[in-house]
Amino acid sequence: MEGTRLPDHRRRGALAATWDVLTAISMTVGRGPTARAVAAAARLTDADLVVDIGCGPGTAVREAARRGASAAGVDPAPAMLRLARWLTAFRRANRVAWIRGRAEDLPLPDGAATVVWALSSLHHWQDRQAGIREISRVLKPGGRLLLAERLARPGGRGHSAHGLTAAQAEAIATDAATAGFADLRITNVRAGRRALVLIEGTGSVGSAADPSQATAESRQEHSLP
Repeated sequence: MEGTRLPDHRRRGALAATWDVLTAISMTVGRGPTARAVAAAARLTDADLVVDIGCGPGTAVREAARRGASAAGVDPAPAMLRLARWLTAFRRANRVAWIRGRAEDLPLPDGAATVVWALSSLHHWQDRQAGIREISRVLKPGGRLLLAERLARPGGRGHSAHGLTAAQAEAIATDAATAGFADLRITNVRAGRRALVLIEGTGSVGSAADPSQATAESRQEHSLP
């Protein structure tokens, strides 16, 4: 007797779900050095509230918690968040939260965080300027911005283009300055075998209340742990 065949749309859905899980698992490999390098640069304390944009499986969120901070991981992919929750429960990390969302519309209230970082996710943002404005909104005045990407060579293609060239990093720092960030600097950092470009800045006083952004009533907001 022939086995029952799934309808095409169900097969496609099952394949997509499997691919999402495999992608999420693959992203757990090799992320520790980058998480540790950025967490060290952030100089975290137990008074910090960290938001990780594009958190993936949550490596950097757990690193922030290990250093005593409270942290929330934001990611648009449900498979990533499910894996992050599972790994966090397995490793018994405390003071963490997981939120579905994207950089351009963070589901967090104004001035919610003292540190916002994005590790190897900036090149996936659909609108980098909008994402930077959102970071400015959710940071407390004087909060710290850290954007870390693989240092890419100009003209790279495929996987080698996943990252930022020095010129692209300069352009993003300019966007951050336009959004009100101060004390901006760009440094090259080693994270294991990987060369990173790190953009750092400080949120200016009053940057958290941007009237051009959506109001709290139109945004489903989450509290940090």
